[in-house]
Amino acid sequence: MKRRSREEEHTGFQEGSAYGEDYDLQTDFVMVYGINSSMPDRIQQWKAQGYQVHLMTGVSWGGYQDYLNGQFDGRSHWDEAQRYKDGENIIHGTSVDIPYMVPTVAYSDYLIQQIRPAVDAGVDAIHLEEPEFWVEGGYSEAFKREWRNYYNEPWIPPHESENAQYHASKLKAYLYARCLDRLCSALKEYSLVRYDRPLRFFVPTHSLINYTQWRIVSPESRLLDLPSINGYIAQIWTGTSRTANVYEGVRAERTFETAFLEYGIMQELVRGTDRRMWFLHDPIEDDPKHTWEDYRVNYFKTLTASLLHPGVSHYEVAPWPKRIFEGQYPGADGSGKEGIPVDYATVLLTLIHALGNMDQPDIHVIGNDVKVGVLLADSAMYQRMRTGVETAGSMLKYDGTNEVELTDEYALDLLNFSSFYGLTLPLVKHGLPVRPVQLDNVRRFPSYLDEYRLLILSYEFMKPEYPDLHSALAQWVRDGGALIYVGDDSDPYHQVKEWWNQGKRHYQSPREHLFECLGLSPDSPGGMTAIGKGLLLYLPVRPESFAESAVAGNRFRDGVRKAMAGLNDPRISWTPANYFMLRRGPYVIASVMKESIHEHSLDLKGCYVNLFDSELPIVRHVTIEPGQQGLLYDLEYEHAGNHGIIAASSRTEGFTEDSREIVFFVKGPQAVRAAARIYCSAKPVSATIHVNGQEAALPFVWDAETQTLLIRYEHQAGSVRIQINKQ
Repeated sequence: MKRRSREEEHTGFQEGSAYGEDYDLQTDFVMVYGINSSMPDRIQQWKAQGYQVHLMTGVSWGGYQDYLNGQFDGRSHWDEAQRYKDGENIIHGTSVDIPYMVPTVAYSDYLIQQIRPAVDAGVDAIHLEEPEFWVEGGYSEAFKREWRNYYNEPWIPPHESENAQYHASKLKAYLYARCLDRLCSALKEYSLVRYDRPLRFFVPTHSLINYTQWRIVSPESRLLDLPSINGYIAQIWTGTSRTANVYEGVRAERTFETAFLEYGIMQELVRGTDRRMWFLHDPIEDDPKHTWEDYRVNYFKTLTASLLHPGVSHYEVAPWPKRIFEGQYPGADGSGKEGIPVDYATVLLTLIHALGNMDQPDIHVIGNDVKVGVLLADSAMYQRMRTGVETAGSMLKYDGTNEVELTDEYALDLLNFSSFYGLTLPLVKHGLPVRPVQLDNVRRFPSYLDEYRLLILSYEFMKPEYPDLHSALAQWVRDGGALIYVGDDSDPYHQVKEWWNQGKRHYQSPREHLFECLGLSPDSPGGMTAIGKGLLLYLPVRPESFAESAVAGNRFRDGVRKAMAGLNDPRISWTPANYFMLRRGPYVIASVMKESIHEHSLDLKGCYVNLFDSELPIVRHVTIEPGQQGLLYDLEYEHAGNHGIIAASSRTEGFTEDSREIVFFVKGPQAVRAAARIYCSAKPVSATIHVNGQEAALPFVWDAETQTLLIRYEHQAGSVRIQINKQ
């Protein structure tokens, strides 16, 4: 494992409690969570342990009762709570005094005052979490005022028409972008003026896929237009990725496939920029009713999905480690409560420290490597309601469990988000590494589409916010790209008052303008048309239809193959498979899917260390069954170096080796069992652990064939010295 400085900030976690030895994960940085009187002391406690210390706080909700109740500036601000149509406040969790907020200028100024003490305490960065405005909101007095200021017209109830809903959602995204820009700019200036110290700002946010599916509006790619923001955390975990979707007519949880798509769109958010992205994992999740085995299985799925996107190598390894290592959850039979299983705790720590080593220059895709993109825009969040249908009582309300009570078929269909998954799951399930591509970035970055040869687009669930997107897409096609357009123009949101139907030229849908830019008639029939060096394949059907049956899924896959063949490029090919596999340096990452072309396992032969096993065993034949994942360290990797630590469930420091001994120091959560596998050129005569001046022998297992050594030990408070004495 590479030695690295904590200043590199490859791994971190968020924690609201004071420093605790029992959940000290020994990552590079910690995000002290929450603004209250204990915040400065908590910051100093974590700093004293050697961490890079950041602050994280909710930007759309929090314990801000002094603001709501008027103690802050002398007036009540409850009119700024997000509200449903019936006047009920939209609350976070189960506490009625913590509503989601309309981000007014006054609220932004309040947050500036609240966060300033963290700057005074010397944090290195600030994370403003989850800028969220619920689709069902838009009825508070504050929002009505913001509507009048933004649109220069009286407020229109969002449920009255698609046009009102679309423009209410656009306003919601704008308001949180304004709030974040005001906050970050003001506090960056304060830090420089007061302390001559630069300050960084990051936004932890769910994926665009999840926010759209859960019917939440957030700025997402709009944040790229704010120079005051330095990056993001992709908040993707079991709770988001296990949200059910439909494939071949069956609604079910598909945690790996959904996470694969979610991490993909978040990687796209920063591709080609200098902004930082951390991928989040959660070894449990917010819903406390699942078993430890359920948490473990789904954690492996999300972790593996993230590692299959090598453009990101920074990770938030866990939110709330105290909840993980001190919390109690149901055991294997689903009854009772118990602490984290010993072996799961060891595996978690092993994986956490392996994540700090994922910035590998040697990346190799094993299997299909053709880049196929499905375009997705922020505007998908803007059209998640249809007029004349009540949904607030039957749709998702976040209460810490992600439970949804669906009372009608319409609500079920809306939450499925099949218009998107119908264009992605049929391809992902057959081993095509589809990536959601941020449509809004096409106009931000001139070469954004250069690495793609085939793109899939539909305006039946989103809209292009600017007409010049079509000029860029048309040029990409003429230069040799294959564009598959899916849609029958039946979406009622085509009629919202936007650029394609305003001004001198009117189009019934934005598709008609796109086709004009491609040199085609708006009423062109379905089929394939050569355009310059590229082509357009037009499928005039609803995109959600491809999720409805196996026959429909096959029809869509046939269309994709037809477009690939039309490019007449042997490099653009697709061999159906039921797995994804990727090498990142010595690490081999693989996932085998169910509901695919067959139910065969993936069999690997070689010499590996299994990082999903707490004993870090050496395995020469690995079998990954459908529905399972694997993370392996390849001992035969030619650039491995055959020196140092291969894997360890500890932070390791001060590694030295000579002909007589190996010495290093380990740190980790107190009393948690740990393991390490180390290269050792000769069978050792002894292994010892040194704690507080006391020495004790350690059991070890030496493997002569691989010249590696396995040791097991228990973490103690502080740094512990381990010594391996050679023959």
